[in-house]
Amino acid sequence: MPASHREQEMADLILHNGRIATQDERRSFAQAVAIKDGKFVAVGSDKDVFELRSDQTQEIDLRGRTAIPGLNDSHLHIIRGGLNYNLELRWDGVPSLADALRMLKEQARRTPPPQWVRVVGGWTEFQFAERRMPTLQEINAVSPDTPVFVLHLYDRAILNRAALRACGYTKDTPNPPGGEIQRDKQGNPTGLLIARPNATILYATLAKGPKLPLDQQANSTRHFMREMNRLGLTSAIDAGGGFQNYPDDYKVIEELHERGEMTVRIAYNLFTQRPKQELDDYSKWVKMTRPGEGSDFYRMNGAGEMLVFSAADFEDFLEPRPNLAGTMDQELTQVVRLLAEHRWPFRLHATYDESIGRFLDVFEAVNKDVPFNGLRWFFDHAETITERNLERVKALGGGIAVQHRMAYQGEYFIDRYGADAARHTPPIKKMLATGIPVGAGTDATRVASYNPWVSLYWMVAGKTVGGTALYAEENRLDRMEALRRYTVGSAWFSGEEDKKGAIVPGYLADVAVLSADYFSVPEEEIKGIESLLTVVGGKVVYGAGEFTNLGPPPLSVMPDWSPIKVYGGYQQAGHLQDRVTKAHACADGSHGLLHRLLGLARRDSREPLWGLGCECFAY
Repeated sequence: MPASHREQEMADLILHNGRIATQDERRSFAQAVAIKDGKFVAVGSDKDVFELRSDQTQEIDLRGRTAIPGLNDSHLHIIRGGLNYNLELRWDGVPSLADALRMLKEQARRTPPPQWVRVVGGWTEFQFAERRMPTLQEINAVSPDTPVFVLHLYDRAILNRAALRACGYTKDTPNPPGGEIQRDKQGNPTGLLIARPNATILYATLAKGPKLPLDQQANSTRHFMREMNRLGLTSAIDAGGGFQNYPDDYKVIEELHERGEMTVRIAYNLFTQRPKQELDDYSKWVKMTRPGEGSDFYRMNGAGEMLVFSAADFEDFLEPRPNLAGTMDQELTQVVRLLAEHRWPFRLHATYDESIGRFLDVFEAVNKDVPFNGLRWFFDHAETITERNLERVKALGGGIAVQHRMAYQGEYFIDRYGADAARHTPPIKKMLATGIPVGAGTDATRVASYNPWVSLYWMVAGKTVGGTALYAEENRLDRMEALRRYTVGSAWFSGEEDKKGAIVPGYLADVAVLSADYFSVPEEEIKGIESLLTVVGGKVVYGAGEFTNLGPPPLSVMPDWSPIKVYGGYQQAGHLQDRVTKAHACADGSHGLLHRLLGLARRDSREPLWGLGCECFAY
């Protein structure tokens, strides 16, 4: 073979001496993999793969560590999350309320006016040692002057007095439809906003806060992608979101794509923003773009997860199941017909089986006139879907993207519907047995954490983040099957199952080398796994531990007062204390006693515990 031809076939990068879970059809493991031009070209033993080694090949010894295909979140609000990441104080993974309030106090001191401190989802009180929510007294004590907005799932937000002033909420402010501004006996807002059950009041209030300028939004998005890489994520399907307007709010990610600065592959869906004008939105968009437009790093994926506002069935398990409007069927029919006619894949937020039944009535009727005939569509969430409706989804060629929302709301679900109902919510194993494509994800960043390992733990252990057992063996996945939902499974939902999700020749070269062996560590340790080496398209995008020197240097943080500069994102065990020390946080010995005392407090289903003000945070 001529030398020039041989050089063309030699690998750019070889990873060897590892335990590589290929996710191929045989669920096989390999020792080494070779990468050329951003794709896998050989997988096998060290000896076999080294045949593609040349003087120019970069070699990385994995030192026996487990490697997997890069994880793919099939439902992540990554574009909106990226624009705001640097603004947010993340309580994801924080082990105690005392720690969370210390972080909040320190960040309030750093945050300049008119900016807010924002804790925007990704946490639940059940993760805290105290197993309770912060009180309004505590929030006001730690930040008397800087506006504070604390979002809890889809059900409530806590605002301190400074935030109420910034929002202009007074005794004369009316309650919006579907929401409540809680008031004291004099009629003044207390600071608690409640979704009853519509979360619009929460998001509309959050949108009143100052935004970052475009250059800082770009920096924020890059940091969020780096955080994803730290956790082994290399792909995501963006589900759109409220207050995420197309095309205006996509400028930052498009610029990063043009500059080659994306480290997470994104397929995005278009989410309508205007109630009663959804058909107008999609009629305009089908003329502006088309599914598949873009590249392997950034591509348009279709419509949803909001198709029409009348179809929204928010999963606030503190409230009764919402009844969908009578206009929903006609409005949804018009949009789905348009999408089917233009061959646009679509997704739809669907929590309750009662809603899913009505949605399927619409889909089946449209299918008779405009055959789906392989058109890719799927439900998101589907927590309470029945076997009958699973069969209907299968017959129409649909899929289901499941997320670990029950890991954060399982206790609420049990309170309302009982433990027996929770045992198959959602019925993941029945979905798979029916033959429906199933992908995994998080629905982050607000209703749950973006950490994929918490989602994998939930599927394997069947427990909430607070340790409550939800599922018996019949609805838990083994570790290999759970991982496949996050790799080859999720690839189906962007129509890329022939190019990503497995470490096989010809597929995109996305790999995560893990900090611990996912297949053998105790279940509780799955939540603490990270990636020590993340490769996207054959390029190292993140390195830690023994691979630190192989990764790109850290990014600067903008603005300088950003919470992530001190605390970062998801708090792994053992990391928080170092970050608190860095923030010069209080180490008052009285907190240990406080933890024990507050741990005895009974959790109320909705209201903050007014009588448990924490004096040690008032300094």
